[in-house]
Amino acid sequence: MDHLIGSIIQGPRWPEPIKVDLVEDLGEYARIVGATVNSRTHIDQVLPKSELDEMKSGEIKAQFNANPRRVFLALEAHRYRFASLYDPLLAMNTSKVDPLPHQIEAVYGHVLKLPRIRFLIADDPGAGKTIMAGLVIKELKLRHLAKRILIVSPGHLKDQWRREMKDRFEETFTVVDRGIMGAFYGQNVWAREQQLITSIDFAKQDDILAGLASVQFDLIVVDEAHKMSAFRYGDKLDKTIRYRLGERLSEICTHLLFLTATPHRGDPENFRLFLDLLEPGFFATTDMVAESIRQQENPLFIRRVKEDMKDFEGRPLFLPRYVETKPFNLGVESYPEKELYNGLSRYVNEQYNKALSKDNRRNVAFALVILQRRLASSTFALFRSLERRKKRLEDLLHGAEQKNRSESGYDFEEVEELSEEERWKQEEVWETLSVAENRQELEEELRTLAGLIDQARAIANSAPPVEAKLRHLKTALEDLNRQHPGSKMLIFTESRDTLDYLEKNLRRWNYSVCTIHGGMGLEERIRAESIFKNEAQVLVATEAAGEGINLQFCNLMINYDIPWNPNRLEQRMGRIHRYGQTREVFIFNLVATDTREGQVLKALFDKLEEIRKELGSDKVFDVLGDIVQGKNLAQLLVEAASQARSMDEILREIEIKVDPEYIARVREELGESLATRFIDYTRIREMADQAREHRLIPEYTQAFFKRAMETLGGKWQPKTVPEYPEGSFLSIESVPAALRQVGEEENFKKQFAPLLRRYPLATFDKDASMRVSQAELVTFGNPLFEALLTWVERNLDVALKEGAVFTDPDGLMNGTLLFYQGEIRDGQNEIAGTRLFALFADGRSGAVTPVNPAILWDLQEGDLTPGPSPNPQKTGAGRRG
Repeated sequence: MDHLIGSIIQGPRWPEPIKVDLVEDLGEYARIVGATVNSRTHIDQVLPKSELDEMKSGEIKAQFNANPRRVFLALEAHRYRFASLYDPLLAMNTSKVDPLPHQIEAVYGHVLKLPRIRFLIADDPGAGKTIMAGLVIKELKLRHLAKRILIVSPGHLKDQWRREMKDRFEETFTVVDRGIMGAFYGQNVWAREQQLITSIDFAKQDDILAGLASVQFDLIVVDEAHKMSAFRYGDKLDKTIRYRLGERLSEICTHLLFLTATPHRGDPENFRLFLDLLEPGFFATTDMVAESIRQQENPLFIRRVKEDMKDFEGRPLFLPRYVETKPFNLGVESYPEKELYNGLSRYVNEQYNKALSKDNRRNVAFALVILQRRLASSTFALFRSLERRKKRLEDLLHGAEQKNRSESGYDFEEVEELSEEERWKQEEVWETLSVAENRQELEEELRTLAGLIDQARAIANSAPPVEAKLRHLKTALEDLNRQHPGSKMLIFTESRDTLDYLEKNLRRWNYSVCTIHGGMGLEERIRAESIFKNEAQVLVATEAAGEGINLQFCNLMINYDIPWNPNRLEQRMGRIHRYGQTREVFIFNLVATDTREGQVLKALFDKLEEIRKELGSDKVFDVLGDIVQGKNLAQLLVEAASQARSMDEILREIEIKVDPEYIARVREELGESLATRFIDYTRIREMADQAREHRLIPEYTQAFFKRAMETLGGKWQPKTVPEYPEGSFLSIESVPAALRQVGEEENFKKQFAPLLRRYPLATFDKDASMRVSQAELVTFGNPLFEALLTWVERNLDVALKEGAVFTDPDGLMNGTLLFYQGEIRDGQNEIAGTRLFALFADGRSGAVTPVNPAILWDLQEGDLTPGPSPNPQKTGAGRRG
């Protein structure tokens, strides 16, 4: 039986042929030890000799009588599988992105050079950290170094991540939330799917973390990673729940990538502990971190500031932005509003203090402050909130509902991290909480509410409008139209009711309007974004437009109300002040200066402007929530609205002396000391040029696709697209059944997006796909291309063992081409690297020289007339691993 050693055998026990390394005679049975030819799976099996005799077997011989088309396709499929070896920037060349110099430097000059990625990208806001993460994900997959991937982000950014990964990188991710957990009850969703997105506050919960911590990932990406913070107070180490989540994430993955724009909050130990999540113990002391920063040797992180970011032509990526506060005075401009504000303040103050005196029921207290927040948004928003509250109390009074004394499971900061729709639902619950203990108290509160509702209704329904802020908006829009004729304008509000109110009034003023809000699905938001770009002049949006919608084609923005979460104000600005914006950006904040919360906001914006002038940079607005160090803006606004403290006390918290020492602290807060100020644009340009030179040429990929489709009986039609006539497009009206069968396999579905039955518009050219948005880019990671590669490997690989005849049209080559597949395995017997080699054995001189594995493109397919069988021991014909 020794004759079987070194041969290839095939039988029903295995999904693919195996190469036999050892045969042991066990009487009527035989032990076979070897490995599968393609997947290199180890085989050690005992089987009857009778079954072994029936198996197809043979030595590795080349008869050179296979169909040359099949040999060509099989070799090309292998070459594509190893494409990352020839194109070191493969992800960049096969994704719908045009990376900027600083992005190429971070991904290819730092992150991917690490054998085990533990790295923090901490560039300024708007630098495109999502694109950088996408390139890392794509490259690791193309290099066969990552299959199981988890993205952890703030809750309101989950859809943005899913959209960006799909649209730009053809990567499909499943969002894991309570709905998904319920749909797969009894299963561990974390182990079931290969590519997942979840929110940091969902994952940190004990019952969720238990399942998550039981599985392993190849790569975990954490967005807004600075939220996983820990602090040291003397000898005491205080780890937040999010930090403990970070510790578990670090333990369950091979590669770990952090993203944040605010890595350093002026606390060196906090920063060291943050880096400890990436590589525990790497920096034992804060002095070691400081020395690493001074030496510009940052093995764990990179940070670049906006001022240093340029395009390939050396032009700055970020144009200036100008933020201006437009103040107004209710007492002077709208006496009915001032009366309503005073009445609401009395009601809120009375009920708020009553709530706090009863078992410290903070959520009931905050519910009352929400009413003040609604009035700061619009009178109509307050009117709708008061109506909901009144109905709830009437139901309680008449016994239609039971009083709910339970406290919400959320606190204010957690609610601010929820998606907008979830946040609205929670706030509506809070709106209707009451501290009334008996029928008399309920009736008294209802009388107060009825009076406030009458006042609010009269103001909201007045024609012409008496609401001061609405009149200021009308004037501001008219001024902007004169100064920037025909320009598009973005109006932000945090209330859905205010959005409806503004839309109605804007239409009455003859503006073309569209809206985006948190009640819309992602596809609806994308449609609205398109309508704003191509049709409407004004977009009225809630925070949902600050989450995953990019509006660089607009440069004028009005904040109709100011969110109490500073991060949301930063996100609003970031929708239009980002890469791709070709004009200076103008942002206007409408603030009532004679309300308590308005005074706080006006003082804050005045102080920020003072800091901006001293700093010489508008970057202060990127981290405005952290500039007033040690102060919680939301808490200050709550205290102001509820009159919990005097205005003098609250304003003193914002009154900061802007001296050189303070500016130095701000620079530290902005992370400027961490920044790598030198970006080697010459080297990056060389990398980009090299990538273009070595990229897989679209025409060749398309030719391979067509030949493979012909071989399996598929059909296509060329297509012309009027908006890009020079582009090359195909239409595949029916995907062949053989490919659909591959696409239905469970492992395939886990790794790639669903394979469609038809592709009405497909292209192999990245540039064409970016010019024509509806075109499908057929390349690595695309299910159509991956299914085709899989089919070729499974069905045509056998032709490589037989060999085929090709002819050289130039008549220069006469001999044998030998293709070898080599691989390196690590200590766990995992493949660490694979490569395809090609050698040419000259038939005349006998010389053997290396050649490009793509050489078959330069040859023509020979005829199928069988020739003499060369001795494989002399030629080495066939593919060898």
